[in-house]
Amino acid sequence: MTAAQADLQIDRPTVADGAVLWRIARDSKVLDLNSSYSYLLWCRDFAATSAVARDERGEAVGFITGYLRPDSPRTLLVWQVAVDEAHRGRGLAAAMLDALAARTAAEHGVDTVETTVSPGNTASERLFTAFAERHGALLEREVLFDTPDFPDGPHDPEVLHRIGPFAL
Repeated sequence: MTAAQADLQIDRPTVADGAVLWRIARDSKVLDLNSSYSYLLWCRDFAATSAVARDERGEAVGFITGYLRPDSPRTLLVWQVAVDEAHRGRGLAAAMLDALAARTAAEHGVDTVETTVSPGNTASERLFTAFAERHGALLEREVLFDTPDFPDGPHDPEVLHRIGPFAL
């Protein structure tokens, strides 16, 4: 943990965090923004497989939403990663990802992380490549959903990144 991260706490989100997570996602200008309702539900139903970073005042400044894949319960699918603009560039996303992977490994036996990344999302590419390197895990990539799969207009492909198995 860096000095910039020392004042931050990483834990499970609560329903009270839902509105802030929605705002952080909206303000990121890169994430697909879901409804505010979905962030409230996520904080209620998937808190055990998600993470929130809190500043010294207890305010949410970053989050990761994730879930265990129903057909592969040792796999954590990371849905969204976002850090408030004022806290970017300090390694917070990596710290949250490491903490979430460690927690889900201990509580659920997770040994694989999956996520999708759109081409050109360099920050996410670096985040997940570095995670694989830190944990000595294989990283495989393949297109999961291609442009024609999306019914609501042009959308970049979503490339699946499968990282694992790893031991924490």
